[in-house]
Parts: sequence; C-alpha cells; structure tokens
Amino acid sequence: MVTGPPARHDGPMRVRPISPDLLVDELAARLVRTGTPGRLRVAVDGPPAAAPDTLAEALIDPLRAAGRPVLHVRADDFLRPASVRLEHGRTNPDAYYEGWLDEPGLRREVLDPAGPNGSGRLLPSLWDAAADRASRAAYVDLPPGGVVLVSGALLLGGALPFDVTVHLVLSPAALARRTEPALRWTLPAFARYAGEVEPASFADVVVRADDPRRPALVEAT
Repeated sequence: MVTGPPARHDGPMRVRPISPDLLVDELAARLVRTGTPGRLRVAVDGPPAAAPDTLAEALIDPLRAAGRPVLHVRADDFLRPASVRLEHGRTNPDAYYEGWLDEPGLRREVLDPAGPNGSGRLLPSLWDAAADRASRAAYVDLPPGGVVLVSGALLLGGALPFDVTVHLVLSPAALARRTEPALRWTLPAFARYAGEVEPASFADVVVRADDPRRPALVEAT
C-alpha cells in the first residue's frame, strides 16, 4: 500500500440520499460524459461488505447501452501468490493492507495498457487465489473509448493510475456489522486505510453505503 493521495476536497459537503438504481444511472452517465485519451480507467473501491464488485457489474449494461465497450476487472483476481500473501499468516491485517494486492501486476496488465498511448490489450485476471496458480486468462482488446472498471478493496493508496475513482464508505459500526465473521480480521486494515489514506477525502465520487438499500452521495455544496 503506497500512501500519498491526491488533493483533498475543500469546502462544505452535503449528503444526498439516492436509490440504488438511480445511483447506477448517475454514475454511468458521469462515466459516459468523462473524456480521456484512450480508455477510461475507473476504480470502484470499497471493503467487501460494501459490495464494490456488485456496483461495478451493475454499471456494465448501461455503459454498453451508451455505446461504451466495458471490461470489468476484479482486484481479487490480481492477488499475490499465497507464498507471498500469507507469509505472515492467513489473518494478518497488516499484510492484507500492505501487500495482498499485486499492484505492479494490475498496473502492467490492465491500467497502463488502458492508459494514454496504451495498446488496449488487457488481461482480465492474473492469479487464481483459490487454486494458487496463474489464471491463464486470455488477453482482451478494449477499443479506444472503452471503460475498464476495476473493483475491490484498498485501491486508492496512491500507486495506481485511475482516471475516475469511486469510493464506497461505511461507518466503522456498519463495517463491523456487515463484515462476515470469516473476514472480521480485516477490520483493522480498513481502519488503517481510512486513517492513513483517507480515500473519502479525495475520491471523485463518494458513496455512503451503510445500508445497501439506501445509499447516499457525498457532494460539494
């Protein structure tokens, strides 16, 4: 995990309740309007309890309907091998925070080729964590104007080049309540992330997700 986030939001903020369907519609419309050389690289960041993969999946159809080719990449498919990832045990929150995600691999195989002057030849997955071997996925060609959605946890530490960042934030109480028992050992890692990186202070879109049925957008007034 590399810290050193971008510039912070300044000024007062407001919280606007929104339905899940309207959240998807507004996010998709924003991404369609966002122009960038080559392809648009979008982070959908949040702990598993906030279901960032689900939100990314929900964006695929409206983006395609608007004429934007889409590739969804899950950060869980870019974890380091178990020999590295679990060197300090299977439930070490500091190791989870600092080194589970293969950031160089994600950048090399997805974000750099999707960036300005990139080839557009992207690898949708690199490592099968369950089998602990290379996923052997085939490369995918994403044409100019396409959108790559990268979803998962701890994505906004400062090392990865995203064009648009979406951060799903839960209060500490909601995070503890909604995190399944087998993953509660990760809670200190998310506390460090909130305190050291402060992604809610600089992400382009911040969504409060304490109740998945009643999300809210945090916006500048």
